Amino acid sequence: MIDVTDDTFETAVVERSRQVPVVVDLWAPWCGPCRTLGPILERVVEATGGAVELAKVNVDENPRVSATFQVQSIPAVYALADAKVVDGFVGALPEAQVAQFVARLAPAPSEADLLVAEGDEASLRKALAIEHDHPGAVLALAGLLVDRGESDEALGLLARIPESAETRSLAARARLSGREVNVADDAVTLLDALLERVRDDEGARQEFLDLLEAMGPEDPKTLHYRKALSARLF
Repeated sequence: MIDVTDDTFETAVVERSRQVPVVVDLWAPWCGPCRTLGPILERVVEATGGAVELAKVNVDENPRVSATFQVQSIPAVYALADAKVVDGFVGALPEAQVAQFVARLAPAPSEADLLVAEGDEASLRKALAIEHDHPGAVLALAGLLVDRGESDEALGLLARIPESAETRSLAARARLSGREVNVADDAVTLLDALLERVRDDEGARQEFLDLLEAMGPEDPKTLHYRKALSARLF
């Protein structure tokens, strides 16, 4: 379960729903039925073992998300899959009905899904032998390879699936792995140096973008340097 804001909704919900169904719970602290429904949703979604994910949105603090769903009353719950709303309901339903709602989103696990759930490298490779572009297997194995410094194979794997926030982050880590960059300590110095070359040097531009991905959208310096990059390029 994650708390989602206007700024993180596109990545945490829309893009994420291309990989796994996401249930969006629109609520507010003053809403009594929301306080009843919230724990039910959390229990039911958690019971799927990751087959469905839950995103909670405080409508008082995030008006853009509320406007996106044209919320008129809460609690309001919507399910997204492949970046589209596929189901929803309004009001606090009993747990049995919530379980039915979530069950419709979670398909029965395939053989590849079960292997991915094992999580070890051998199982992940078996899953990919069955399903060449299984998103969960690709992301998990690519993560293991990046951690081990095997960046070329990781990048080849990531090319099998559509780009997402997760693939961009892993690809950035893979490309940076050979440079032994300590993002926490070295990023600002490197970004300042690269900024002088980004207009005419494609390699410098890619490294600059990789550093921003590694820093993450939550780092306040990321927005500053994205604006600086735009100013240089445009």
